[in-house]
Amino acid sequence: MAYYCYDCDRPFKFFSALQQHMRDSVNHPWYCATHDADFNSQVGLREHLVQSPDHDYCQYCDIHCYDEEDLQMHFQEEHYWCSSCNKVFINEKALEEHYRQSPRHHYCVPCKHLFSSANNLTAHLNSSIHTPKNYMCPAKGCGLKFVSQSAVVLHLEAGTCKSGIDRAKLNKFVRDNDRNNLITDSSRLLTGGNPDREVKHYATDAAWNGYAYECYLCYGTYRTLAALNQHLASPRHQEKIYICRWESCKTRFTTLSALCQHIESERCGISKFGPARRAMDGFVRSTARITN
Repeated sequence: MAYYCYDCDRPFKFFSALQQHMRDSVNHPWYCATHDADFNSQVGLREHLVQSPDHDYCQYCDIHCYDEEDLQMHFQEEHYWCSSCNKVFINEKALEEHYRQSPRHHYCVPCKHLFSSANNLTAHLNSSIHTPKNYMCPAKGCGLKFVSQSAVVLHLEAGTCKSGIDRAKLNKFVRDNDRNNLITDSSRLLTGGNPDREVKHYATDAAWNGYAYECYLCYGTYRTLAALNQHLASPRHQEKIYICRWESCKTRFTTLSALCQHIESERCGISKFGPARRAMDGFVRSTARITN
């Protein structure tokens, strides 16, 4: 049985010989050896190389890469490439326009930065980079400015304010003054003992379980005793004394800052509920009255 090249009018005894001829002959410049396909033009061959999943080919540089990973590395280093969409753009401006218009991407145009999620982009846009610090800490001797009311409250709870206010003092102040329970949950305040005393948890070397330091409340594990005690000092295991009063929400929080963030997020209708909003504003402004 003979194998015939009709374009060159030549027979070959073996199929491998015909393939060798197709690869080497100047009469077959647009031959794909992988698929044993001879094309009529360079455009036809390129179209095949681009569309076929068997070819790791860059049409812009007219080069073949070793594999798909090698091709993607080439795109990353040599072109304006969107890895999520696997698209190459003519220049940086075209790539940025793609990021801006595509609903798949979370892109900050002024910073030219791509974020992994909508939440991360929103947090970035709400940060001090894009948001003016219009909220001043009202506590005595401070005067620091922040981007939001919740950021002010976080500052106070952290105990870093020059006024000496910390989370325990702030919670006591709100408990004492929220007489109508607009943002506090009275059922969580009637726990017996001293209602003004925040429960403090500590761990010792006895928390070591043979592998890690274990929290006796939630069974979380930590590499060091210091890390475990930092966890115990956080609001994680404190009573959820704050509550969102929106009828369809009723979410409870351990800290005032968490409730404040909830209101600012507008996840429910509480941001439109005047009394709760005014109460929050009033408590934050009144922290100047808190004394050590």
